[in-house]
Amino acid sequence: MRSIAHAVDEHYNRLQTLQADFAEIYQGPGIERTESGTLWLKKPGKMRWEYRSPEEKLFVGDGKDAWLYLPVERQARKSSMRNLEDLRSPLAFLLGKTKLERELQDLSFAPDVQTWKPEDSMLRGVPRGLEDRVRQVLLEVTPESRIARILIHGTDDSITEYRFSNQKENVEVSDHQFRFAAPAGTEVIEDETGN
Repeated sequence: MRSIAHAVDEHYNRLQTLQADFAEIYQGPGIERTESGTLWLKKPGKMRWEYRSPEEKLFVGDGKDAWLYLPVERQARKSSMRNLEDLRSPLAFLLGKTKLERELQDLSFAPDVQTWKPEDSMLRGVPRGLEDRVRQVLLEVTPESRIARILIHGTDDSITEYRFSNQKENVEVSDHQFRFAAPAGTEVIEDETGN
């Protein structure tokens, strides 16, 4: 397990950028929702999630501020990334200078959990600092030390799953992609609490 965690750390710590297609599957009491799109990550701490299905929305973080833009509602919500307790934040370690064993308490294999692909390994742990909201995180790791899937089990019995495919590493990504300017006529809500 330690060697797999170390190989994942080495793999992501040498990356500067990552582009991937994603599917986000949320299951909560009485709710099930699947969304998909394209994700870009760039060191240090920048992320852009372009949701295309079932409806368009955009989540952009420049390392300081985060924006959630809902074009259908003509609304943009701005939060400080430092205060943001969004479930996307555990994904930031994909490009962080981090160690899985330091970020996830009680890191171990999870042989009881079905992998997406038979050749992958499944790891489980509890993210430090999110224990009040997250019961466990499961990481599906490919033989190439890529994270193919992340499952976040909330203390409210919800499960948020992220699946990554078509991962492209160290692609050219402009800093401009991580900036957001609200289109004319958009209601902007500044959220000081990060909720």
